[in-house]
Amino acid sequence: MTADIKKYCLVIDIGKTHVKLHVLNQAFDSIFSNQMKNVVELGGQYPSINTDAIWQWLVMGLKEAASLYHIAAISITTHGATAALINRNATVNDGLVLPILDYEYQGINDDIAEYTALRPEYSETFSPDLPAGLNLGRQLYWLKKQFSDEFSQATDILMYPQYWAWRLTGERVSEITSLGCHTDLWSIKNNDYSTLVDELACRAMLPKLVPASFDLGQILPELRAELGLSADCHVFTGIHDSNASFLRYRLSQKDAPFTVISTGTWTILMATQVELANLEASKDMLANIDAMGQAVACARFMGGREFEAVCEQAGSWLGEQFDETDLQRVIDEQVFALPDFSDGSGPFGGNKSAFIGTVTQISGMALASIYCALMMDYQLDMLNAKGDIFIEGAFLKNPLLCAVLNQLRSKQSVYLSMDATGTVQGAAYLTILNEVDCYINKSASETSSLSSLEAYRDKWRKLVDK
Repeated sequence: MTADIKKYCLVIDIGKTHVKLHVLNQAFDSIFSNQMKNVVELGGQYPSINTDAIWQWLVMGLKEAASLYHIAAISITTHGATAALINRNATVNDGLVLPILDYEYQGINDDIAEYTALRPEYSETFSPDLPAGLNLGRQLYWLKKQFSDEFSQATDILMYPQYWAWRLTGERVSEITSLGCHTDLWSIKNNDYSTLVDELACRAMLPKLVPASFDLGQILPELRAELGLSADCHVFTGIHDSNASFLRYRLSQKDAPFTVISTGTWTILMATQVELANLEASKDMLANIDAMGQAVACARFMGGREFEAVCEQAGSWLGEQFDETDLQRVIDEQVFALPDFSDGSGPFGGNKSAFIGTVTQISGMALASIYCALMMDYQLDMLNAKGDIFIEGAFLKNPLLCAVLNQLRSKQSVYLSMDATGTVQGAAYLTILNEVDCYINKSASETSSLSSLEAYRDKWRKLVDK
């Protein structure tokens, strides 16, 4: 992007729950945005992503943005555990030989023993054995077995951000943050495709590996004309969403250790300067690979999903007001929410969820807030995380939750991102990665003053570790 202040960057952000489109100015502030709900298509052979609905919405959004701003760069960020099987020679516009599988589909677990025998050792990939389709390799195995004719027609396997980049440019590439995100397909140990890729006989279907910041060039001429975009608009490779958020901190914190907690449907903790030997597959701990190609120790749970489940089951609605008095009552009444509320994810995945104590006497919002703070605190200890902690995303709307975590992490500093679109900003940075001067707009979290919080935490850990 040039110094021309009239030129803008557009970011396509495809999350599991919502699809968003942002236009950013040269200060990387979002000055235009649209959003649609991302609804799983339940018809057909299996639950799948409604790519037609997303594409139609994107076309309308791109047209509107192009009519208002001179778009010079487009970057794409999406959720992980998702890939498209395409035939590059297909006459249909979407190129898909099979619908893109929804990673939450449980039906692919029917052949779990067969797939388990094929998947590489954890010490090779640092990819734990995850439920449903959260290991992308399991999706590919299942699709190849169940739909062998269609699978055989595929010429390429595109990671999800790169699928949309291909729709825009016709260029086929792969990128490491999506490949290295608990897919079973990448060997961190060998810095190469894992043995599973050859077991599936799909190495030739994976396009060349390029950086997330690679310039793929112009949009396809006919599409460019339809959208009203200029010839100087270039599309960049794109990036896994958690890594987009993390990139900003990697650039700004330089050599200092830190942890980013990205919150939304998933809560993902990404900690630097942590030995991969600290990771335990059974605790939903894994290594991602960042945009710089470095392995990053991670721990995860479905924070947004579990927060909603605890609230609902405790009789609260998500807009219910609560304060520190309600948090203290949860502790005083010794009411505990015990995982798992997410159907198999997180450090206690597979445990039967339960409440201990009289739930009707406390605020469900307060209980859910303490629960999620305790989960993050537990995972920070499991990682042996060092340095400052930065919280991004949905939990910023719940400052009391962040304040509880800050009280629990008395030896570390907890900061709240003041950038409402951190993932989007990280994706935008890819368009001028070698020039960007990254600054994190943050504020120190408040700290709660809850009595007996540490004793409550200790009891909760004994209950969940049984």
